[in-house]
Amino acid sequence: MKRKKILNIAIIGLGNIGSYLYNYLKKNRKILSKKNNCIPNIVFVSAKNKNKKRNIRLNKTIWLKNYLDATKSENVDVIVELIGGSEGAAKNLVFKALKNKKHVVTANKALIAKYGDELSKIAEKNNVNLEFEASVAGGIPIIRTIKDGLATNRISKIYGILNGTTNYILTEMEKTGDTFDKVLKKAQQLGYAEPGNPKLDLNGFDAFAKVRILSALSYNTLISKSKCIMEGIENIDIKDIKIANQLNLRIKLLGISEIIDGKLFETVHPCLVSKSTYIGNVNGVMNAVITHGKPVGESVLQGEGAGPGPTSSSLLSDLMSILSGQIKNPFGVPSLKRKKIQVLNNNYYTNSLYLRFEVKDKPGVLSSITNRFAKYKISVKRIIQTPDKKNKKATIVIITHKTTEINARNCLSVFKKNKNILKFPTLIRLYN
Repeated sequence: MKRKKILNIAIIGLGNIGSYLYNYLKKNRKILSKKNNCIPNIVFVSAKNKNKKRNIRLNKTIWLKNYLDATKSENVDVIVELIGGSEGAAKNLVFKALKNKKHVVTANKALIAKYGDELSKIAEKNNVNLEFEASVAGGIPIIRTIKDGLATNRISKIYGILNGTTNYILTEMEKTGDTFDKVLKKAQQLGYAEPGNPKLDLNGFDAFAKVRILSALSYNTLISKSKCIMEGIENIDIKDIKIANQLNLRIKLLGISEIIDGKLFETVHPCLVSKSTYIGNVNGVMNAVITHGKPVGESVLQGEGAGPGPTSSSLLSDLMSILSGQIKNPFGVPSLKRKKIQVLNNNYYTNSLYLRFEVKDKPGVLSSITNRFAKYKISVKRIIQTPDKKNKKATIVIITHKTTEINARNCLSVFKKNKNILKFPTLIRLYN
């Protein structure tokens, strides 16, 4: 009987995900080895704080004082990077690991979105794998699906709910009627949002990094560096949730990548979507990714988008791929075949708009708003006016027909100076 090869693994970063992965590999070593010709073997671990309390039993002999030593060791085949962030320790580790001919598995979407092109070239040059399934949509195997399952398809659009934190917050606001701040605190207590600074989830950056990775994979292009529309959910008020509900709509933070007239369009922003649609019924911490391609048509993948379990599932999938002995191009095709793509001018992106105005309740205010709309050829589809006679105020919600970003921006700019408008209007785009 042929003896199985041992694949030596270094795990760098021992937060919730790193600890979960460590325990899983230790407990399931034999099961994993049965599915491949290799046995996974953890030889080193490292993290910022050695003395931190963790839910793992560590052999002290495998602790690396200097995490970069893993990149030089002849006893390491694969490095699992779970530090996070696009700069500093994570960047140094991954670049040096690939240059030293070590396979790399990472969940770091910020690093891949910023340096993925450079890293893929180094991996290809040194005949090693750079795997990053866990960087997008948690446990959903979307990257492997695009690279392998949909490899023969011409994808024209990919979009979805790519951040579990924001989806949970929006779902809970609708379900409970609680404010954004109250639901955020609950999300932090449950571990769905960072306890210290959840900004990268809330402002759309996390989802946007994922969009950039998905675009490059889907269209066989280099990662776009252009400025795009990126908005989060920080300004979504419970009023907007309730009004959306009255209109049979829901608010979802969507990441969208699309080829329009041969040009790339990428964006992340809150969208009003119909409750009758598939994406309108993806709730809680769930993620969903929808692709449009030929000949396959529409494909949907849904699953938990965050947490140690789902993320570790994707990390393990990448490790299993390496265990099989296959060397693959990180982005599905060789770097030399990935081209730069022209980017659509965001000014001409079109959407119907939801606009909520808080105004003084007096004659002529509504007409001043609609007259401004007319000047910029923005056609009004529906108006909802709710007076607050006690406070001499009113809420005006206007749903428009489709208009361009630049028209909307120019039209709304004047309202900053209008004394009858108490707050700059809330804008939410309707999903096309």
